[in-house]
Amino acid sequence: MAIPHYTKIHNRFQLNGFSFTPDELKMIGYDFIKEGDYHERALGEFIMDWMDDTDWINVKTSGSTGAPKEIRLSKQSMVASSIKTGDFFKIGIGDTALHCLPANFIAGKMMLVRAMILGLSLDLKPPSSNPLKDSDREYDFAAMIPLQTQNSLDKIKNIKTLIVGGASISPELHSALVANHDHCFETYGMTETITHIAVSKLSIPKQPFIALPGVRVSVNAEGCLLIDAPHVTEDTITTNDLVDLIDEKSFTFKGRKDNVINSGGFKIFPETVETKLSSAIPNPFFVSGFPDDRLGSKLVMIIEGNVSQTDQINSKIQSCNALDKHEVPKSLIFINKIETKNGKILRELTLKINKLI
Repeated sequence: MAIPHYTKIHNRFQLNGFSFTPDELKMIGYDFIKEGDYHERALGEFIMDWMDDTDWINVKTSGSTGAPKEIRLSKQSMVASSIKTGDFFKIGIGDTALHCLPANFIAGKMMLVRAMILGLSLDLKPPSSNPLKDSDREYDFAAMIPLQTQNSLDKIKNIKTLIVGGASISPELHSALVANHDHCFETYGMTETITHIAVSKLSIPKQPFIALPGVRVSVNAEGCLLIDAPHVTEDTITTNDLVDLIDEKSFTFKGRKDNVINSGGFKIFPETVETKLSSAIPNPFFVSGFPDDRLGSKLVMIIEGNVSQTDQINSKIQSCNALDKHEVPKSLIFINKIETKNGKILRELTLKINKLI
């Protein structure tokens, strides 16, 4: 089947229950910019960018392949990504979808593109932490970050197919989704790959990330993931993500190269430690490496709270049998607030604000 041109808005596409011609959609974008709420203004700006005379858009990366920067994405590649998503998850003409992500990031932009290209009926909701709170409507498809998913567990069955990305899924949330949803997927992707290029079905125990059709993966000498996704770009995408490669179609994620801590000769992956501890530690936290004369770098937990909780937190850490000996934090640093954005912990910003680096 030929891939439709990005200018061809599907005649079954609906936004909040209404159909639009391309000219009418431009007017909606303009109205969103001039009179809409913050989330509508971001969507309006993207609509206007999509409908202009260029065949590309500028987007900001999150840093998965290096320092955050502005890159140019082909609109036609975004169409191809949408079709791959539709084919893989079997969503198409007339299906209902929920848009509850910020449109100034690639995941939010792509929800609109999928709807316009695949002919979906898209409901636009503010990107709140609990997008299903005031709705009992059922949807065929939705994308959420883990925080939204956690807060929507009581209504999660109202979504036929749910994809979750943007941050790691805790073991607690994983277990809750397995118990409440049989068609939920964790996604792997980034701005450079136009959202997900691999998914893991959460109801299958310990399933690795499986690349979408047409995508191949490998690793470089450092163990970082390399992605060949011809529908996105002819160039191989080099990431900063360290993985265990299973074959050219599957892998497991270990952590970011930037975050790896070398402590006494052991390589410690903060994301792995945090996943192991997430169900035991009630406070928001992350782990980081601090200079140490003996070890070179020692593992430290940065945690919201106060020093009166030291014994309680240490007890919970010691009771976590999943931790290897070198993964046990050597000390705790309590702070008032850990900085986050869209459910992602901002490690460097938190350390800077608290004058820890």
